[in-house]
Amino acid sequence: MSITTALSSALSGLTVTSRGVETAANNIANALTEGFARRELEVSARAYGGEGRGVRVVGVNRIIDMTLVGDRRLADAATGDRNTRSAFYESIAKVVGDTAEGSLLSRITDLSAALASAASRPESTVRLQDVLDTAQALVSGLNAASDAVLTARRGADASIADQVDQLNAGLESVRDLNLRITRLRVTGRDSSALEDERQRVVDSMATIVPLREIERENGQIALFTTGGAALLDGRVAEIGFTPTPGLVSASSSLGSLTMDGRPISVPGDPGLMAGGSLSAAFAVRDTLAPNEQQRLDALARDLIERFTAADSSLSAGDAGLFTDEGLAFDAANASGLAGRISVNGKVDPERGGALRYLRDGLQSAAGSTGDGTLFNAMSAALDRRVPCSAADIEGSFSLAGLATEIVSGLSSSLLSADQEASFASARRDELQVLVLGDGVDTDKELEQLLLLERAYAANAKVVTACDALLQYLLEM
Repeated sequence: MSITTALSSALSGLTVTSRGVETAANNIANALTEGFARRELEVSARAYGGEGRGVRVVGVNRIIDMTLVGDRRLADAATGDRNTRSAFYESIAKVVGDTAEGSLLSRITDLSAALASAASRPESTVRLQDVLDTAQALVSGLNAASDAVLTARRGADASIADQVDQLNAGLESVRDLNLRITRLRVTGRDSSALEDERQRVVDSMATIVPLREIERENGQIALFTTGGAALLDGRVAEIGFTPTPGLVSASSSLGSLTMDGRPISVPGDPGLMAGGSLSAAFAVRDTLAPNEQQRLDALARDLIERFTAADSSLSAGDAGLFTDEGLAFDAANASGLAGRISVNGKVDPERGGALRYLRDGLQSAAGSTGDGTLFNAMSAALDRRVPCSAADIEGSFSLAGLATEIVSGLSSSLLSADQEASFASARRDELQVLVLGDGVDTDKELEQLLLLERAYAANAKVVTACDALLQYLLEM
């Protein structure tokens, strides 16, 4: 080997070790950077004419297990789905309560106690007022619970629109990054930083819908949902959704998803987009919230019918103590009843009524102030076991028993949703730990720096030796 060849080999070694130091330093600097994939320098021997001519850099490799990343993304989607469902049930449970003060069940108990007290002293204005107050408190609780369900539906509808916007923006970003990565690849430059950014963008979308990433040529990727929708494969699919204006009632018509202008879902079924937080928002809006609303409406209907039947002064079509916004209950208009139920203004002095109608009957002339017959009938009506109007609740119940059944069902749904959310989150965390196993280990990077330092010093020694040999020749 000539002196020139030796010098060339040493200089190539210095170049490669310099790149190695740069790579190690970059790894250490980004040890805590989210989405950063560790880099490794790929090198190979350089040869010309069958003879060794030093070393060269082949490229910089991103060290990441995309199979694990793919599994982690599916776990992200499952976690987003379960957390959304759990959050819905938790929000409703906070309003409906269990048996604590202020819960629906405790308000029914308070009304029952007030009726019993008024029956023993029907001439007492204080006790009549207590009946009115507890009746209004129960109505207020039903209204609040219904409002919470409707608020959850509105929130879910708005969330769908927001997530669709995020999805479309993310897909456009990935398409742009695909093109930039390809330009770097074809010119032989390192595209690792852009690939990190692309992975972060895809990760942000993976909670919304479960994604599968397919590698294409020149560093590009395609994205599909596990349901089979091609979101990005050269061209970007446009996901569309029109929010439901206002969503003012339980029976409002609902918007659905489109892809490139074609429907891909119907209310209650997210179709090709099932599996992430987007599909969970559809479930809340179209299934979970309506189911809870139906149960609350059944409780409100039961309350109205019990007290209407107890008042013998009423004729067909007359509104009883509890009304549908002041009107008699109409079975054809039961949807959303829990949000409209109110106490008849005829018994409320603040609205021009009189407390005596609680004792005498809403359509009766003034009777004996000592007659507690109607209060006894109301108490008996509360305790009477009758079938529930809700399709998913079987059996006959007292009013308190029906409330207990509804609260129990809600608590069971919340517990189940919480358990599923915890399991999904634990699985996601476990997979994330495995993904991070390929991340930057600063101790190993420092060890690598020491090896590179020695290699650099050795190559520098060769350069020094070659320089000395050349000096000898020049001095001859």
